[in-house]
Amino acid sequence: MDRRDFLLKGTSFLVGGLFGLNSFSKALAFGEQKNSSFCKPRIALIIDDIGFSFSRTRLFLDLKVPITFSILPRLVHSRDLAYEIHGKGHEVMLHQPMEPLNPGIDPGPGALYVGYGAMRIANIMEENIWTVPFAAGVNNHMGSKFTACCKEIKDALKAAREKDLFFIDSLTSSRSMGYKTARGLHMPTASRNIFLDNVPHESEILVQLAKLKRHAQQYGRAIGIGHPFPETAAAVGRFLENIKDSGITPVHVSKILKRA
Repeated sequence: MDRRDFLLKGTSFLVGGLFGLNSFSKALAFGEQKNSSFCKPRIALIIDDIGFSFSRTRLFLDLKVPITFSILPRLVHSRDLAYEIHGKGHEVMLHQPMEPLNPGIDPGPGALYVGYGAMRIANIMEENIWTVPFAAGVNNHMGSKFTACCKEIKDALKAAREKDLFFIDSLTSSRSMGYKTARGLHMPTASRNIFLDNVPHESEILVQLAKLKRHAQQYGRAIGIGHPFPETAAAVGRFLENIKDSGITPVHVSKILKRA
């Protein structure tokens, strides 16, 4: 199956919910400080599902702005892409596969499932981190079921904390306990604010980027998650050109984390 088809299939059952989750993620903003005149708003762009294609990844590397690349573990190009991304000064994360609600969707190799014990989770996490050199943090790939389970997500985040990794909650479910659990573990953490390309058309992605900009202007920071589609790269390129004189600064996601 073509990777694009896989992504679309894998997210199609969530599209309605995910658009709703943009509203849900705004509710998390109650804890964020309103942007002040002396603090320039910052935007962090995360590109998920890296590991399949050099050419798709390089579309984003060529934009020459800080981007955080989240790499799926145990894929044929996972390690090599981590080296290339790091070598070009960008930030690397582990895109940790986790169990979705839909049992018909395979989250991929190295996935975590509800019911796994703490030791098994820790061992899987350690193996996955090994396949993604230079990983500074982790975010969940899928995981609408796993992230809602308190024990399992806590075990996974403890394993990440042992490796000094931060955590970004992708918020694939409004029931996710990821961000709250990471805060309880005193980990540097944050939650995704906007999904950029649930509809992978440039015009629609630009609409989502405009929402991201407004969030950053209101709260001082915003996190957007996209995928390695050519349409996403094109839209991000146009967006970055348009905000050059806006006072908004693109940064790696590690620069806008909540810390204990």
